[in-house]
Amino acid sequence: MPKEVFGRDHPFLPHGDLLSFEGITRLARLFKPLGVEKIRLTGGEPLLRKNIERLVEMLAALEVELTLTTNGALLARKARALKDAGLKRVSVSLDALDDAVFGAMNDVDFPVAKVLEGIEAAARVGLTPIKINVVVQRSVNAGSILPLARHFRGSGHIVRFIEFMDVGHTNGWRLDEVVPAEEVVRIIDSEMALEPLERNYPGEVAQRWRYRDGSGEIGVISSVTRAFCATCTRARLATDGKLYTCLFATGGHDLRALLRGGADDDTLTRVLRGIWSRRADRYSELRSEATRGLQKIEMSYIGG
Repeated sequence: MPKEVFGRDHPFLPHGDLLSFEGITRLARLFKPLGVEKIRLTGGEPLLRKNIERLVEMLAALEVELTLTTNGALLARKARALKDAGLKRVSVSLDALDDAVFGAMNDVDFPVAKVLEGIEAAARVGLTPIKINVVVQRSVNAGSILPLARHFRGSGHIVRFIEFMDVGHTNGWRLDEVVPAEEVVRIIDSEMALEPLERNYPGEVAQRWRYRDGSGEIGVISSVTRAFCATCTRARLATDGKLYTCLFATGGHDLRALLRGGADDDTLTRVLRGIWSRRADRYSELRSEATRGLQKIEMSYIGG
């Protein structure tokens, strides 16, 4: 999270305002018969949550595909415990292999080597296939596209290049900073021939490409230049119990109040059905000067 916004004196939520592991698990259990097949733990940085392995264990008991997205800083230390708790695989954010570029993109105080160590640890314990998430910003790390593709080609890991998005208000988004997914594919294909692959499942956000020589695959996520609102199947539960139906949402639905107010499972299920059936999110399709001014929720709060 940006240090100029979330510094030492930032008033983070009191622990009592956070949804408990039991509350998260109860909602996840109710979501499952409504069609949810995959749960992803995100952040912020989920590995900073105390006893995260216990939450993983509780969610894994629901027999869903359970994954986690991390910046990798604590992954080497926690990979084995996460695997033992029932985590299936991880996605790791890594926007560059060069420390200076990596720091410029992420404003963090740890080196790329620490992330690579975490990726190796996750691979050793079987948290695979590992997906490497790369947000591409033209003036900062566009030069990292080929180095990252070269580095992970043949590793069994899947690099996914993500168009720079206007999530929240702290990342300084401009349209001319977006490197279109089609351009990313052209850059890589010019050196390492690619061919398209079918999506793994309906609603998958990444367009898949494989190297023609069979040495692996990449993905591109084009939420700016090729919106996929019409096929979106994702909902996001924030740490304070608000449910969001869009990454670019301006507000959420308070489920924590229902949980703490004693709502039974039937009531919660009706609420969840109602929220999803009424959703009409089309931000990426409608993106314009007008939508850019909306007070959107920050990525670090809503999760990626």
